[in-house]
Amino acid sequence: MKKKTIAVIGATGAQGGGLVRAVLADPDGAFSVRAITRKPAEEKALALAKLGAEVVAADLDDVESLKRAFDGASAAFCVTNFWEHFSVEKEQAQAKNLATATKAAGVEHVIWSSLEDTRKLVPLADGRMPTLQGKYKVPHFDGKGEADNYFREAGLPLTILLTSFYWDNFIGFGMGPKKGDDGKLSFGFPMGDRKLPGIAVEDIGKCAYGIFKGGKDYIGKTIGVSGDQLSGSEMAKVMGHALGKDVSFAHIPADVYRSFGFPGADDLGNMFQYNHDFSDLFCAQRDPAVAKSLNPELQSFATWAEKNAKRIPIG
Repeated sequence: MKKKTIAVIGATGAQGGGLVRAVLADPDGAFSVRAITRKPAEEKALALAKLGAEVVAADLDDVESLKRAFDGASAAFCVTNFWEHFSVEKEQAQAKNLATATKAAGVEHVIWSSLEDTRKLVPLADGRMPTLQGKYKVPHFDGKGEADNYFREAGLPLTILLTSFYWDNFIGFGMGPKKGDDGKLSFGFPMGDRKLPGIAVEDIGKCAYGIFKGGKDYIGKTIGVSGDQLSGSEMAKVMGHALGKDVSFAHIPADVYRSFGFPGADDLGNMFQYNHDFSDLFCAQRDPAVAKSLNPELQSFATWAEKNAKRIPIG
């Protein structure tokens, strides 16, 4: 029986890469995988080809290239990367291209990796947090949430996947523990004692694979995933155990975090404030039990920290 093809956007990136590897790790499954990338000759793409993926070139800014890349695919995983360019308008144009291309190709099941439009709970006139870029509260959330409409209006067989805080941010995004003047390790962000849903980024791809395997059961639904829901202090205790060192969590007020000045600091400061203020709802929409049903190998934060302890830089 011929396998159905899952076409994966961002195949050499975080979420898409996790999905490609999940499909390749299931050689007896019903799917083959098509890895879509702008740079098929680069090392990461060549490595996927060596593992058995079909590697195809396409650009999110070129809708015709996307139509060709999705042609003949039964399923498509669609994701955009705000942090590549910091432009909501560019991200939304790319999302519209993805919706147009998957529709044109007649794809039977589309997953759109999204986030909430925070303006539904914090309108622009709400002074609790500053408005950014004139139109957004949390740009990298709001742009994706608004772009949901492109996929819905296209009438696609759609599953919206709500992701969580990447624990991998402790490795590659500068959020790992740092030594203070007293020599002790700590990390911090504006969460107080509220719980933050988080996940190993590779598990997002594995959950997406579970959704594709479930097929029609998930079409028309919004599915949120997390691997654990812990407060900052709970995360610090777990991380400290994995590192074999004392690690503490420091609550940083959102206004202070927004003032740090690195690219996107204001966006992330608003994000953490939103996660803090609406923690109960944000957590409820990302039940780890749901993620576990999609991905039986789902990692807890403790499992992830033990596995990645040597990769976490200590500043």
